[in-house]
Amino acid sequence: MNKMTNVFWVSSGLILILVLFGTIVPETFENVTLQLQDIITDYFSWYYLIVVAAIVLFVAFFIFNSVGTIRLGKPDDRPDFSLATWFAMLFSAGMGIGLVFWGAAEPLAHYINPPIADGETPEAYKEALTYTFFHWGIHAWAIYAVVAFSLAYFQFRKGFPGLISATLRPIFGKKMDGPLGNMIDILAVIATVIGVATTLGFGSKQINGGLSYLFDIPISFTVQLIIVLIVTVLFIISAWSGLGKGIRYLSNTNLVLAVLIFVLVFILGPTVLILNLFSDSLGKYITDIAHMSFRSAPLSEDGQTWINNWTTFYWAWWIAWSPFVGIFIARISKGRTIREFLIGVTLVPSFIGFLWFSVFGTSAIEIQKAGIIDLSGLQTEEVLFAVFSQFPWGTVLSFIALALILSFFITSADSATFVLGMQTTNGSLTPPHQIKISWGIAQSAVALILLYSGGLDALENILIIAALPFSVIIILMMVSLFRSLMEEKKELQLNQNSNDK
Repeated sequence: MNKMTNVFWVSSGLILILVLFGTIVPETFENVTLQLQDIITDYFSWYYLIVVAAIVLFVAFFIFNSVGTIRLGKPDDRPDFSLATWFAMLFSAGMGIGLVFWGAAEPLAHYINPPIADGETPEAYKEALTYTFFHWGIHAWAIYAVVAFSLAYFQFRKGFPGLISATLRPIFGKKMDGPLGNMIDILAVIATVIGVATTLGFGSKQINGGLSYLFDIPISFTVQLIIVLIVTVLFIISAWSGLGKGIRYLSNTNLVLAVLIFVLVFILGPTVLILNLFSDSLGKYITDIAHMSFRSAPLSEDGQTWINNWTTFYWAWWIAWSPFVGIFIARISKGRTIREFLIGVTLVPSFIGFLWFSVFGTSAIEIQKAGIIDLSGLQTEEVLFAVFSQFPWGTVLSFIALALILSFFITSADSATFVLGMQTTNGSLTPPHQIKISWGIAQSAVALILLYSGGLDALENILIIAALPFSVIIILMMVSLFRSLMEEKKELQLNQNSNDK
């Protein structure tokens, strides 16, 4: 069970080929992947909108369905983690570092270049927060939830291996034990490695950006190399300690640091305006969610470009990340009821994200409006630190932010080593340390090589490309899950009727 499988060797080989391609001919690599990404976003934008909307409706259906009382496990199973720790682990693995990276930068970008309104107007201000809520809210978490839901149900309820391919057994049967199943799992492994390597690359750039802004440390590959090496050592130590210790402690640390920086910025920033905009944007998000979900702007070239660059990009990004995050969320959710699980994974993190973007986005836009500093002219990784420079205790806030980024950084990489270990040892819940560490080193190596060769953008493009075939797998997972749950519902009703007699 704990031995390396064909999935390990084939996925490792394919990743090596991609890295060599990106290192030897980085410009060709980036151009080819960019062209493929452009084709996908231009021709399949409508498809992504419909698929992700269907995923949200699928999750909503099971929240309100009577099967919501079924446990993700045996009837007497109970959760391994407290609610607070569970939420912290969800958040850390799901998009923690992304919130820090984009918390101030994305609302600011939408304010300057909004989807519909004229830039830098009151209407653009509202759209900035509403569309940020849309991109990071229920739709994103529903994608994670449906993958995790399927994995947890089939693994803990039905006793299948914790593999993406195993969730499709109700449809394809024993074919999932052969080459077809391996192909699906290889796609999941490649998406995970590329996604986490990209995050490691962007995380190191943001830490470098913060150090540059604070201490004039140059933004260079050498500095980023040192950052990645330090983080690699730290997450390997955490991975060695196991899921119950390393990731649990780091996730709780993330939660404390995130709450601390959130509260400080909320108090020191335009507090009343933040609350008013949060309320107004939340209402607009709720009332406009259907239109935003299907908006394709077919008669506006600028509108289509905006949707392709933001909404379609994000939907593909979350789909590509879903094997990694879904497997991890499933692993930490054994024993919870379906309803508790789906509400916990989709609504709670979304609401926290809305608060986060309201605080940091409003603060950034107010600084931009005041003309104190042109935030739009900065690199994305520097925007947050530039915002803090305009606050009392700005240096303290920046140090807390650096610590939070580092902690999220380690947690994401640590979680990924566990997931990759599972996927390449036939779904083992306790993958050997040497396999986890080998994947940890591989992730860091991929990130460093691509930072050096300038290939992070190309890697990001590949992640988006991988999302298209994986979206089909998600559709099949939903069909398989629906079929199995409806059959179990009938069985439970028959048993209940028998007992009543």
